Amino acid sequence: MSTATASRPKPAVKAPGKSGGKLSLPVVLLLIAGAILLLAAVGAATGNHALTSSGQITAALGAAVPIGMAGLGGLWAERAGVVNIGLEGMMVAGTFAGAWVGYLVNPWVGLLAAIAAGAFGGLLHAVITVGFGVDHIVSGVGINLLVPGICLYVNRIYYQDYRDAGAGASMSPPTPGLPTITVPGLSPWLDKIETHHWFFVSDVAGVLGGVVTNLSVVTLVAAALLVGSYFVLWRTTFGLRLRSCGENPTAAESLGVNVYKYKYIAVIASGGFAGLGGAYLSMVAASIYRDGQTGGRGYIGLAAMIFGNWLPGGLATGAGLFGFTDSLQLRDPDSVHVLILVIALVLALLAIWQGYRRKLVPAVVTLVAAAAMGLWYGTTDAVPRPLIVATPYVITLVVLALSAQRLRPPKADGQIYRKGQGK
Repeated sequence: MSTATASRPKPAVKAPGKSGGKLSLPVVLLLIAGAILLLAAVGAATGNHALTSSGQITAALGAAVPIGMAGLGGLWAERAGVVNIGLEGMMVAGTFAGAWVGYLVNPWVGLLAAIAAGAFGGLLHAVITVGFGVDHIVSGVGINLLVPGICLYVNRIYYQDYRDAGAGASMSPPTPGLPTITVPGLSPWLDKIETHHWFFVSDVAGVLGGVVTNLSVVTLVAAALLVGSYFVLWRTTFGLRLRSCGENPTAAESLGVNVYKYKYIAVIASGGFAGLGGAYLSMVAASIYRDGQTGGRGYIGLAAMIFGNWLPGGLATGAGLFGFTDSLQLRDPDSVHVLILVIALVLALLAIWQGYRRKLVPAVVTLVAAAAMGLWYGTTDAVPRPLIVATPYVITLVVLALSAQRLRPPKADGQIYRKGQGK
């Protein structure tokens, strides 16, 4: 072997599971600016600026909180190798405990009680799956069936006087609200710019105004938990050990990691996050507990987690997308019709990108879908009410279908693990 050949540097080998296409912060900001530009163009063309209004952004952030917290719970559990579809039931526990304790004591204690109730549901799931080795799906389904029934039963007994006064059997008394935050000076200034409807500038002002106006403290806590989870799971020894339990628990045990301990911690934390998301629904969004209040948001949170490829940043993006569509159909149903045009334009841009990368078949399919959405928008004036209500769930299915090709779940996710099985 020659000296030149021997001294030639070898190509770097990527670590397993690492992606070379990780988005940097400038690229993310550029994508956000591009999205606002697209919405601004649609608003200018249709005269409907609701998609970038400050009220819509604030509502979208609020709707994203329970979805994001449920997804974060799923991320912690599945990174440790435990599938937690019981998040829906743990959210219900959070809605009930938060409203109950918030009514009896104060909303801050109620918030802690909601987290504790969700964490107790996570502990139950951990005991069943990690301790006794029961199938994860069976345990999760059992929790989703058991917890709502218990909460409704206790509510009917405990609030008997409230029911006799004319309230519904599935409702609790109203709880005191939690404070909201508005940045003084900045919020009115952005609102003034938004009302002028200047192209792109007013749209940016509307988006920023939604972030600094009437923002619940729970929303800020949820954002801090998302950022903190990234640093804990990907920047600490604790996080490395926890993730190793979801990738290869046998190898982790051979290196001295207490796999059971980390799985328990992850699933209990998972339930706590879901309980916090439930508390938002009963203490911020409605200020009352109601049966069926979660509306499947635990499952949508899992979809957001999968869309985000088991990463906090992707999870936040998915939760924001689902929260945006959910709040849109509640605030301004007419804007759902405008959203069809936005989807058509996004699909057309995606088809062009796929054609540029020489993926001809996906490009043609995407272009046909874009044409169909454009035709739907051009030939209708409104979207039927049943379809408007189903918009968040339809978006969930479409997004999961489009993202299915790039998913990489933890290798040991959902596997039953028994201590010492690698020996």
